Amino acid sequence: MPPLAEPLIRFRGVKKAFGPKVIYRNLDLEVYPGETITIMGGSGVGKSVMLKLLIRLLEADAGSVTFHGEEITRMNELKVSHVRRRIAMLFQGAALFDSISVGENVEYGLREHFRHEMTPEQMRERAHWALSLVGLPGIEAMRPADLSGGMKKRVGLARAIAVQPEVLLYDEPTTGLDPINTERINHLINGLKKAIDVTSIVVTHDMKSAFSISDRMAMVHSGSIILCGTPDDFRRSTDPRVHDFIHGIAPVNEDVATLLQS
Repeated sequence: MPPLAEPLIRFRGVKKAFGPKVIYRNLDLEVYPGETITIMGGSGVGKSVMLKLLIRLLEADAGSVTFHGEEITRMNELKVSHVRRRIAMLFQGAALFDSISVGENVEYGLREHFRHEMTPEQMRERAHWALSLVGLPGIEAMRPADLSGGMKKRVGLARAIAVQPEVLLYDEPTTGLDPINTERINHLINGLKKAIDVTSIVVTHDMKSAFSISDRMAMVHSGSIILCGTPDDFRRSTDPRVHDFIHGIAPVNEDVATLLQS
């Protein structure tokens, strides 16, 4: 059951298409303060699109997206900028700038959103704090090219938390990582929830990670959410679409099945 609180984020009747390709026909989802909710589904169903709709990197074709009850889809650019100060995103490839140092990468969001409120020294101190939280203190002078894949993800996460957001968006945070680094990222997601009291929305197709970090899970299929509930709700689900996805069972084309039986 969701917490007894007003939703922090709400998608209602959201529609989104790219030309003839329909991504969302009717997206309904609520996210509650302090929870970690994981968005699951096959490739191309629109999991990452949902995150981008929330921070207006993409525009919804119809429907409503609200944050603290305010309609994001109707905000002007100034108000959207203020929302982006409160909702930070860890992009799938970490999206670090190779031409600047790790420290400058972590300070990037601070310079974008807080340049009139923080001194350069305060930004450096905040970057050090954020890197320490992800277990990478003292690497400010290094360059992204000198980092492993796992370290790049953690630096990207440090950049996201440096702005001290209310909400963290994770776009496939464990993609391309070995099992040790995957566990490290999962541990960080769980730890940051407690350390900085953040609400997290995680997009992933990694079922082991999803079950280890989630308070609730939501599965996208054919343009809408077909199940939203606790990890136990997903384990107990009798919906074949849910069961097959979480157990990694690929649907077999009927013609192929006939050939295999002949």
